[in-house]
Amino acid sequence: MFICDTHSDTLFSLGVMKRPLAECCITPQRLLQGGVTLQTFALWSGPKGPHGDYEAVAEAEFAAVQQLTAAGLRQVDAPTEAKEGECAFMLSLEGCEVFHKGLSAVAEWRQRGVRMGALVWNHANRIGTPAKINADDRLTDYGLSVVHEMQRLGVAVDVSHLNEGGFFDLFRRGHVPPMASHSCCRALCDHFRNLTDEQIRMMIQYGGYIGVNFYPVFLSEDGKADSVTIAQHIDHICQLGGAGIVGFGSDFDGIECFPEDVQHPGQMGNLLEALRSYGYSEEAIRGIAGQNLLDYFARIC
Repeated sequence: MFICDTHSDTLFSLGVMKRPLAECCITPQRLLQGGVTLQTFALWSGPKGPHGDYEAVAEAEFAAVQQLTAAGLRQVDAPTEAKEGECAFMLSLEGCEVFHKGLSAVAEWRQRGVRMGALVWNHANRIGTPAKINADDRLTDYGLSVVHEMQRLGVAVDVSHLNEGGFFDLFRRGHVPPMASHSCCRALCDHFRNLTDEQIRMMIQYGGYIGVNFYPVFLSEDGKADSVTIAQHIDHICQLGGAGIVGFGSDFDGIECFPEDVQHPGQMGNLLEALRSYGYSEEAIRGIAGQNLLDYFARIC
């Protein structure tokens, strides 16, 4: 089965925290164990956002890519380049502060392999405002220019962490449907980081993509979760009509607690079994596991 995960923070652990790969949540062995075909590794802007040395943080994370390739993982430029039975990876940005210096930076990072970009993390920047700060601010004029350049170059615009004002601005003034690489459903867990049903329906209507986050704090009100809890969020999106746009966005190596039986990628099989327990067919599960992401990139490129 072609299994994709659209978000992790392993490169921060390797490049900034200087943890050995063997001590990370995501390892090549666990990816193989869980049958993960394509893992996305994010270049995070850092804890201080635009007020920190985000370029140095991003460069340290990018340098750590060599550790992944040395360990036998293959970097690909598109999901279609990944092959079942092996572990490949793509790069993303979490917080697009590296685009502050000018639109030419979008092309520079695209040439380095970045295929997704979350416009903000938890800090406002030149592009937009995160949900953590407020719900109302729209994208800045410069932010809209960045979005159009990303869309022109085939870099998926990621709305995870973005506020509702910026989210709906994308649909009013953008050209290509965005994705949410690691977000859950607010109807099931009322957290500002989660998507409302209105947002989910908008993603469905325009052919976006949602990778459901595995962080228990986003999955349940009491902060306790397991594979069934993740499946509940996936099922909620499917019940709204999103069976063709939903998948996995674990946030491994970026979260400090885990669902009881999905604590690393080697346990992805437990999540597939939870979906089967909900009555999903093998064809539907193949879509959720990976085909939906392949179809999304076919739409935006």
